[in-house]
Formats: sequence, C-alpha cells, structure tokens
Amino acid sequence: MLSIVIITKNEEKLLPKLLKSIRKQTFLDYEIIVADANSSDNTKKIAELSGCKVVKGGLPAIGRNNGAKKTKGDMLLFLDSDVILHDRNFLKKSLKHFKRKKLGIQYNALLPISRKIIDHVMHFVSNQYLKIMQYIKPMGGGACIFVKKEIFDRVKGFDKNLMIGEDHNFIERCTKISKFRFCKYPVKISVRRFETDGRINIMYKYTMHTLYRWFTGREVTIKDKREVFQYHFNHK
Repeated sequence: MLSIVIITKNEEKLLPKLLKSIRKQTFLDYEIIVADANSSDNTKKIAELSGCKVVKGGLPAIGRNNGAKKTKGDMLLFLDSDVILHDRNFLKKSLKHFKRKKLGIQYNALLPISRKIIDHVMHFVSNQYLKIMQYIKPMGGGACIFVKKEIFDRVKGFDKNLMIGEDHNFIERCTKISKFRFCKYPVKISVRRFETDGRINIMYKYTMHTLYRWFTGREVTIKDKREVFQYHFNHK
C-alpha cells in the first residue's frame, strides 16, 4: 500500500483540488493522511469528509513525521497541499520508475501552475539542476517525495529542529543508506510563494541556504533568527 501524507495549514481552497486529483488516479491502493497545523478554516473538515485520516501537524518536518507515524503502507509519498497530480497515471508511472530503478527514495519534477514565462523558466532550470545533482549531491524539496517506510524509519524522519532545508537534509540522510533518483514524471505546483514572497527573494533565500550548507557543513536550525532563512509555512 502507498501512504500519502499531506501537510496543511488553512488550505480549504487548494486541498480539495489535490484530493480530487488523487481520487482520479488509476493507481488505487493508497491511503491519505492529512497532518494539519491547527487550521482556522475548513481544512480539517474537508479532509475528514473526503475520507482522509487527520492528525496533528505543525511546521513541515513535524507534520510529515506525525503523518508518517499513522501510516499503514510500506511506501510513503509526501505531498505539499498546493500540488496537483495532473496526470491520471502519475502514481502508477512514478511507482514503476521507483521499482525499476530499485530505489529507496525518489524526488519528482515540478511544473508551475502559471502562465508566466519566468515561472516556467525557473522551474525548468531547477529541474535540470536537480537532475544533474542527483549523481553528485542529491537534493529536492518536500513537495513530492517517495520513500520506503523502512528507510524513513531508519533515518528517523525529517529533522524537526531545522528552520529551512529539512527536505534536502532528509534526502541526504536517506541516500547514505539507499539509492536516490530524480524522476521526470512531474506534479504541478502553485506559484503562490513566488507571488507573496517575490521571485528574486525566493531565489536569493535558497541560493544563500545552499551555499551556507556547502561551505559551513551545518544546517539552519529554528534557533537561527536571520531573516534570510526565515520560513513562512502558511502562504495564501
């Protein structure tokens, strides 16, 4: 069974779109766990009425870990609530790639839900970069990660003490004990973070974070108060 873990906070507008896209999948052997970070809107109600198991969430790492604790499947899929599985065969093709490559963890490509050329260019460059880096220094965001449950358990999940980059850190730790590959089958993702935080600011923040990790060998923890590394979970 595939256990799909979705982290949410006030996602009543976007969660229904993701759940609808999951229900349309040709692969049917799955369960859905929603880790909700005390939403003040109808997010939890929507998840419950859709047949999802709802657990207490928090910042991304905490939510993903709490959700994973309640799963029954031997395979986990972590999704952000602002993505859509636009291809009805996405799960089937992604899992086939996972098994064919004999992987322990996999990160899928992202396509922007946007008409702006700049958004498509940025995601194209990001996908190509991650495709190359899979052989050098594997990394990827938390929007769409497939991982074996046994691998997740062995590395003890995501590090809840990290402010930013908990997804990159998780992938790196998993690749020390299992095989990782970037998968070309994409999900579509909202560009709301680009709209609210600014495209230049986002690029600057993640570039600085990558350089910080590379040159210091350290992670950015929740105790770090530098504005460049601050993370805002709830984006409208």
